[in-house]
Amino acid sequence: MSIRNTVKNSPKLKKVIHRALIPNNEARPRSWVRLFLNPLLHKHGKGSKVKNRVRMDVLPFNKFVLGNYSVIEDFSVVNNGVGDVFIGDNTLIGMGNVIIGPVTIGSDVILAQHIVISGLNHGYQDVTMPIHKQKVTTAAIVIGDECWIGANAVITAGVTIGKHCVVAAGSIVTKNVPDFCVVVGNPARIIKRYDAKTGEWVKV
Repeated sequence: MSIRNTVKNSPKLKKVIHRALIPNNEARPRSWVRLFLNPLLHKHGKGSKVKNRVRMDVLPFNKFVLGNYSVIEDFSVVNNGVGDVFIGDNTLIGMGNVIIGPVTIGSDVILAQHIVISGLNHGYQDVTMPIHKQKVTTAAIVIGDECWIGANAVITAGVTIGKHCVVAAGSIVTKNVPDFCVVVGNPARIIKRYDAKTGEWVKV
Protein backbone atom coordinates (compact mmCIF):
# COMPACT_ATOMS: atom_id res chain seq x y z
CA MET A 1 0.00 0.00 0.00
CA SER A 2 1.35 3.46 -0.92
CA ILE A 3 2.02 6.14 1.69
CA ARG A 4 -0.83 8.23 0.26
CA ASN A 5 -3.33 5.37 0.66
CA THR A 6 -2.06 4.56 4.14
CA VAL A 7 -2.68 8.13 5.22
CA LYS A 8 -6.13 8.26 3.57
CA ASN A 9 -7.19 5.06 5.33
CA SER A 10 -6.09 6.24 8.78
CA PRO A 11 -8.10 9.21 10.13
CA LYS A 12 -5.74 9.62 13.11
CA LEU A 13 -2.60 9.65 10.96
CA LYS A 14 -4.29 11.97 8.47
CA LYS A 15 -5.14 14.41 11.28
CA VAL A 16 -1.57 14.40 12.62
CA ILE A 17 -0.07 15.06 9.19
CA HIS A 18 -2.67 17.75 8.45
CA ARG A 19 -1.77 19.56 11.69
CA ALA A 20 1.93 19.33 10.78
CA LEU A 21 1.23 20.98 7.42
CA ILE A 22 -1.46 23.53 8.37
CA PRO A 23 -2.30 25.26 11.67
CA ASN A 24 -5.70 24.28 13.09
CA ASN A 25 -8.67 26.11 11.49
CA GLU A 26 -6.47 27.78 8.89
CA ALA A 27 -5.94 27.34 5.13
CA ARG A 28 -2.41 28.70 4.80
CA PRO A 29 0.34 26.08 5.10
CA ARG A 30 3.09 26.41 7.70
CA SER A 31 6.25 28.31 6.75
CA TRP A 32 8.40 25.17 6.47
CA VAL A 33 5.95 23.74 3.94
CA ARG A 34 5.99 26.91 1.82
CA LEU A 35 9.75 27.36 1.97
CA PHE A 36 11.11 23.83 1.75
CA LEU A 37 8.51 21.26 0.71
CA ASN A 38 6.38 22.98 -1.95
CA PRO A 39 9.30 24.10 -4.16
CA LEU A 40 10.34 20.45 -4.50
CA LEU A 41 6.88 19.21 -5.47
CA HIS A 42 5.18 22.00 -7.43
CA LYS A 43 6.10 23.06 -10.93
CA HIS A 44 6.79 26.66 -11.95
CA GLY A 45 7.47 26.93 -15.68
CA LYS A 46 10.21 28.89 -17.39
CA GLY A 47 9.75 32.64 -17.06
CA SER A 48 6.68 32.31 -14.81
CA LYS A 49 6.14 34.77 -11.96
CA VAL A 50 4.21 34.73 -8.71
CA LYS A 51 4.19 38.28 -7.37
CA ASN A 52 5.25 38.96 -3.77
CA ARG A 53 1.80 39.73 -2.40
CA VAL A 54 0.13 36.56 -3.69
CA ARG A 55 -1.18 34.24 -1.00
CA MET A 56 -0.19 30.72 -2.03
CA ASP A 57 -2.26 28.32 0.06
CA VAL A 58 -0.83 25.34 -1.77
CA LEU A 59 -0.06 22.04 -0.10
CA PRO A 60 2.17 19.12 -1.06
CA PHE A 61 -0.56 16.45 -1.21
CA ASN A 62 -2.24 18.05 -4.26
CA LYS A 63 -0.70 19.36 -7.46
CA PHE A 64 0.05 22.94 -8.41
CA VAL A 65 1.47 23.71 -11.86
CA LEU A 66 2.16 27.18 -13.29
CA GLY A 67 3.01 27.16 -16.98
CA ASN A 68 5.78 28.91 -18.88
CA TYR A 69 5.68 32.73 -18.87
CA SER A 70 2.47 32.82 -16.84
CA VAL A 71 1.99 35.45 -14.12
CA ILE A 72 -0.06 35.56 -10.92
CA GLU A 73 -0.52 39.19 -9.90
CA ASP A 74 -0.53 40.68 -6.39
CA PHE A 75 -3.34 40.10 -3.87
CA SER A 76 -4.51 36.89 -5.53
CA VAL A 77 -5.13 33.68 -3.56
CA VAL A 78 -4.43 30.20 -4.91
CA ASN A 79 -5.60 27.18 -2.89
CA ASN A 80 -5.12 23.53 -3.84
CA GLY A 81 -6.21 22.12 -0.48
CA VAL A 82 -9.17 20.20 -1.91
CA GLY A 83 -8.08 19.83 -5.53
CA ASP A 84 -5.26 20.28 -8.01
CA VAL A 85 -4.64 23.64 -9.67
CA PHE A 86 -3.18 23.72 -13.19
CA ILE A 87 -2.42 26.97 -15.03
CA GLY A 88 -1.19 26.82 -18.64
CA ASP A 89 1.41 28.83 -20.54
CA ASN A 90 1.31 32.60 -21.21
CA THR A 91 -1.66 33.06 -18.88
CA LEU A 92 -2.27 36.16 -16.75
CA ILE A 93 -3.99 35.83 -13.39
CA GLY A 94 -4.94 39.44 -12.61
CA MET A 95 -4.91 41.24 -9.27
CA GLY A 96 -7.14 40.02 -6.46
CA ASN A 97 -8.31 36.75 -8.01
CA VAL A 98 -9.30 33.74 -5.90
CA ILE A 99 -8.64 30.28 -7.36
CA ILE A 100 -9.67 27.23 -5.33
CA GLY A 101 -9.10 23.82 -6.87
CA PRO A 102 -9.88 21.57 -8.53
CA VAL A 103 -9.28 24.05 -11.36
CA THR A 104 -7.58 23.80 -14.76
CA ILE A 105 -6.91 27.06 -16.61
CA GLY A 106 -5.61 26.81 -20.16
CA SER A 107 -2.90 28.69 -22.03
CA ASP A 108 -3.10 32.28 -23.31
CA VAL A 109 -5.90 33.06 -20.86
CA ILE A 110 -6.54 36.51 -19.40
CA LEU A 111 -8.20 36.79 -15.99
CA ALA A 112 -9.02 40.39 -15.11
CA GLN A 113 -9.39 41.53 -11.48
CA HIS A 114 -11.33 40.18 -8.46
CA ILE A 115 -12.56 36.98 -10.10
CA VAL A 116 -13.61 33.97 -8.00
CA ILE A 117 -13.05 30.51 -9.46
CA SER A 118 -13.90 27.83 -6.91
CA GLY A 119 -14.30 24.11 -7.41
CA LEU A 120 -15.42 23.76 -3.77
CA ASN A 121 -18.85 23.82 -2.14
CA HIS A 122 -19.77 23.48 1.54
CA GLY A 123 -22.33 20.96 2.69
CA TYR A 124 -25.32 22.46 4.48
CA GLN A 125 -27.96 19.69 4.52
CA ASP A 126 -27.53 18.62 8.18
CA VAL A 127 -29.32 21.33 10.17
CA THR A 128 -27.99 19.95 13.48
CA MET A 129 -24.43 20.81 12.52
CA PRO A 130 -22.77 24.14 11.63
CA ILE A 131 -22.06 24.43 7.92
CA HIS A 132 -18.31 24.86 8.45
CA LYS A 133 -18.17 21.42 10.12
CA GLN A 134 -19.94 19.60 7.29
CA LYS A 135 -18.15 17.83 4.47
CA VAL A 136 -17.14 19.80 1.43
CA THR A 137 -17.84 18.67 -2.11
CA THR A 138 -15.73 19.40 -5.16
CA ALA A 139 -16.38 19.57 -8.90
CA ALA A 140 -13.61 20.48 -11.32
CA ILE A 141 -13.64 23.76 -13.22
CA VAL A 142 -12.01 23.91 -16.66
CA ILE A 143 -11.28 27.15 -18.53
CA GLY A 144 -10.15 26.57 -22.10
CA ASP A 145 -7.29 28.19 -23.99
CA GLU A 146 -7.46 31.83 -25.12
CA CYS A 147 -10.34 32.86 -22.85
CA TRP A 148 -10.85 36.33 -21.38
CA ILE A 149 -12.68 36.47 -18.05
CA GLY A 150 -13.86 39.95 -17.08
CA ALA A 151 -13.50 41.65 -13.69
CA ASN A 152 -15.64 40.46 -10.76
CA ALA A 153 -16.86 37.34 -12.58
CA VAL A 154 -17.63 34.16 -10.64
CA ILE A 155 -17.12 30.67 -12.08
CA THR A 156 -18.95 28.04 -10.03
CA ALA A 157 -17.93 24.44 -9.31
CA GLY A 158 -18.24 21.94 -12.14
CA VAL A 159 -18.30 24.47 -14.99
CA THR A 160 -16.33 24.03 -18.21
CA ILE A 161 -15.70 27.08 -20.39
CA GLY A 162 -14.62 26.31 -23.94
CA LYS A 163 -11.83 27.71 -26.07
CA HIS A 164 -11.63 31.42 -26.98
CA CYS A 165 -14.61 32.50 -24.87
CA VAL A 166 -15.35 35.86 -23.29
CA VAL A 167 -17.03 36.12 -19.90
CA ALA A 168 -18.31 39.65 -19.37
CA ALA A 169 -17.45 41.57 -16.20
CA GLY A 170 -19.65 40.69 -13.23
CA SER A 171 -21.06 37.54 -14.80
CA ILE A 172 -21.91 34.46 -12.72
CA VAL A 173 -21.20 31.33 -14.77
CA THR A 174 -23.21 28.35 -13.52
CA LYS A 175 -23.39 26.22 -16.68
CA ASN A 176 -20.93 24.99 -19.30
CA VAL A 177 -20.03 27.37 -22.13
CA PRO A 178 -19.19 26.00 -25.62
CA ASP A 179 -16.15 27.11 -27.62
CA PHE A 180 -16.13 30.58 -29.21
CA CYS A 181 -18.92 32.21 -27.20
CA VAL A 182 -19.51 35.47 -25.35
CA VAL A 183 -21.54 35.18 -22.13
CA VAL A 184 -22.98 37.85 -19.85
CA GLY A 185 -25.21 38.19 -16.80
CA ASN A 186 -26.38 36.36 -13.68
CA PRO A 187 -26.75 33.56 -14.44
CA ALA A 188 -24.52 33.98 -17.49
CA ARG A 189 -26.16 33.43 -20.89
CA ILE A 190 -24.70 33.29 -24.38
CA ILE A 191 -25.15 36.53 -26.34
CA LYS A 192 -22.73 35.85 -29.24
CA ARG A 193 -21.25 32.86 -31.04
CA TYR A 194 -18.54 32.65 -33.68
CA ASP A 195 -19.87 31.35 -36.99
CA ALA A 196 -17.06 29.48 -38.74
CA LYS A 197 -18.93 29.53 -42.07
CA THR A 198 -19.22 33.32 -42.24
CA GLY A 199 -16.13 34.12 -40.16
CA GLU A 200 -18.19 36.50 -38.00
CA TRP A 201 -19.43 36.76 -34.42
CA VAL A 202 -23.22 36.44 -34.50
CA LYS A 203 -25.68 37.67 -31.87
CA VAL A 204 -27.80 34.94 -30.32
